[in-house]
Amino acid sequence: MRRSLTLFTLLLLLSACADHDIIIRGGTLYDGSGSAPVVSDIAIDDGIITVIGSLDEARGRTEVDATGLAVSPGFINMLSWATESLIEDGRAMSDILQGVTLEVMGEGNSMGPLSDAMKAEIIAQQGDITYEIEWTTLGEYLEYLVDRGVSLNVASFLGAATPRVYVLGNADRAPDAVELARMRELTRQAMEEGAMGVSSALIYAPGFYAKTDELIALSQVASEYNGMYISHLRSEGNALLEAFSEFLTITRTAGIRSEIYHLKAAGQANWSKMDQLIRRVEEARAEGLEMTADMYTYTAGATGLDAAMPPWVQEGGLDDWIARLKDPAIRRQVITEMTTPTTEWENLYLAAGSAENLLLVGFRNDDLKHLTGKTLAEVASERGTSPEETAIDLVIEDESRVGTVYFLMSEENVMKQIALPWVSFCSDAGAPATEGAFLQSNPHPRAYGNFSRLLGKYVREEGVIPLEEAIRKLTSLPAHNLRIRNRGRLSEGFFADVIIFDPAMISDHATFSDPHQYATGMVHVFVNGVQVLRDGEHTGETPGMVVRGPGWTGHN
Repeated sequence: MRRSLTLFTLLLLLSACADHDIIIRGGTLYDGSGSAPVVSDIAIDDGIITVIGSLDEARGRTEVDATGLAVSPGFINMLSWATESLIEDGRAMSDILQGVTLEVMGEGNSMGPLSDAMKAEIIAQQGDITYEIEWTTLGEYLEYLVDRGVSLNVASFLGAATPRVYVLGNADRAPDAVELARMRELTRQAMEEGAMGVSSALIYAPGFYAKTDELIALSQVASEYNGMYISHLRSEGNALLEAFSEFLTITRTAGIRSEIYHLKAAGQANWSKMDQLIRRVEEARAEGLEMTADMYTYTAGATGLDAAMPPWVQEGGLDDWIARLKDPAIRRQVITEMTTPTTEWENLYLAAGSAENLLLVGFRNDDLKHLTGKTLAEVASERGTSPEETAIDLVIEDESRVGTVYFLMSEENVMKQIALPWVSFCSDAGAPATEGAFLQSNPHPRAYGNFSRLLGKYVREEGVIPLEEAIRKLTSLPAHNLRIRNRGRLSEGFFADVIIFDPAMISDHATFSDPHQYATGMVHVFVNGVQVLRDGEHTGETPGMVVRGPGWTGHN
């Protein structure tokens, strides 16, 4: 007993005499700048990187041997849908196992500000994940996540549809002057709470209903706070170049930095437009506009069957949409529009080419969950109805938009986009785990593999870009675009969001048929100096913080 106490006392004394909280030794450091890596040590104290260099004479309370491994800043997910998955499970398993240390949420709509009616609608439409809404503003939502405990950092844009619905409901009309002033006031509040800027998703109701001048008005407020305008363009397919023209008009008129969400040319007939779109972005950048884009590393997107039907039928929200679909005359009109090429709205049903290219992945109704993983064509054949009728029936029966994967893009364009120096990366997905409620639906495999797929398939195997450039595009590039200070680089004085992985082993394993598979090759992850992943196993720690935009006034 005396010997055990003596040993314990000695260990306490050694710990007290340690020079640093954490020392990472001998790793190959990719600092996020895009420069060639160097072998060096890193010291972390109180959640901050304090020393980069030789630490042979120093000791750490925790020591990590990173010999032969890559050490880099944590990755930034520029478009995350972890809004609900983090409520269900704050560990963010699928993303932590890929090295993500910051989720940036809020594509088109955001988790605040919410009116009582909006809260009631969200609760009524909840699916596999259910929760009470204990916040009202966007800032309160982010603090709610952190108070519950999350393993990575969180940030959000204000979705432009959110103040629109707050003021106008789901109506398809323009706001009057008083209503627009109220929407701008809500935008100002969100920016002062730390929103990264204003986002839009213009193929979906009710965001589709917003005209260009409305988006400019909200973006002008964000610009006052040095925020960004970021957009799912009004078309990524038949009207892609016209949609970019609107995006450019908003950027110029509002005098705002801007980014294109999940850059793509959707539908085989539109694949050739990517070169012209890239040329126009680079012309805008040469003109002096701060314009960037992000992307995911797959040739399929994922959304709902709402993207297969015209926005007019969806006015008023889900209940009104379903009620209209039950009307035989409206049903016939919807089927006609679903099968008629157009540039008036984004028809992903036609862009996918056939019903075989629509994979059904998420249902609310337990009686329909057995259809998960089947194509729309397969379900239509089983039911003896046309694919269009089947899609309508599924929305009615499930009382939801029905989670759907659409195969839309070309591999050639994916590789071309990865090589662009102004493109960062996003999962456009939640951060699920291979357990519990998450197994009730199939996500797009990008939820489990997007970032590891970049490093494994496109860097190591295909050689599209070198590892140091991939890491820059995952770290310092998005941090700079968002104007986040003291993150995104391995640099003294920066927050210790540090990841350690094996470049020879990092790989994605999730597939469309079996998406619930973790990526491998990530060894250690530190978030704000706390170890969240150790030897590939989650530690259960939840040190995540709210990361706020440049307009934050220091109060919520």
